Amino acid sequence: MCGVRQPPAQPSPSAPPFNAPAARRLRAALGMGPEHVAFGMRASYGLSYVTPDLVMAWERGIASPGNPELTALAGVLWCSPGELIGRPRTLREHRVARGIAPEDVARAVGLDLPGYLRMEESGAWRGNERQSAALAQALRLALPDFVTVTGREAKLAEMLHSAVTTRWQAYVRPVAKIAPLDRGVLEGVLQGLHEDYQGHMAATLSWGGGSSSASESGREFLDRIVDTFWTAVENRDGLHRPGSPESA
Repeated sequence: MCGVRQPPAQPSPSAPPFNAPAARRLRAALGMGPEHVAFGMRASYGLSYVTPDLVMAWERGIASPGNPELTALAGVLWCSPGELIGRPRTLREHRVARGIAPEDVARAVGLDLPGYLRMEESGAWRGNERQSAALAQALRLALPDFVTVTGREAKLAEMLHSAVTTRWQAYVRPVAKIAPLDRGVLEGVLQGLHEDYQGHMAATLSWGGGSSSASESGREFLDRIVDTFWTAVENRDGLHRPGSPESA
């Protein structure tokens, strides 16, 4: 229909990760239909192109709302924008989820706004130790999120792969430089992961699966090694916001 903006075939890559099930659940809890949501966004926020079909497209994951749409949708559904966002992964997604203006983050970490925005757009954090600690505080980042946002997750995965497949003791300090944790906690987690991996491989062979089955099982373990690592850390010591990212 002329004059009505159609939802894009794919979610916009610049949009925050949209939690479609949460939007649908919140709308249903308020006893609203898609037409009520669309009307509220048009009447209260001036988004004249929003139709019930567009709201349904968001809820089905066919399209994703942009920043103005997400803010308006949250207002209509009486929730915070963060409740409509999936688990943030990037620096920008974390900032949007917290509802913080880029100017405020830039000021908090001691960067000029254009410089900070370039980091958001590139997805590459280049702040120093002090700025990284300020970033973690400003965005209230848990340690796993801090590691991801600052681009250290791939390096962490590499270190953990080596720790579980060789001598874990040699990787306590390298891992600690990426994820500053209490040394005792880190040693216990790495030892446990090493034993789990080695025991898993041995069990696969003893069950008669053969070396190919053991290799496949080992690859599956390694593919989820970062998530397994953080789960083990949380079980031992909880996950706190980082203080000094280079400490250890």
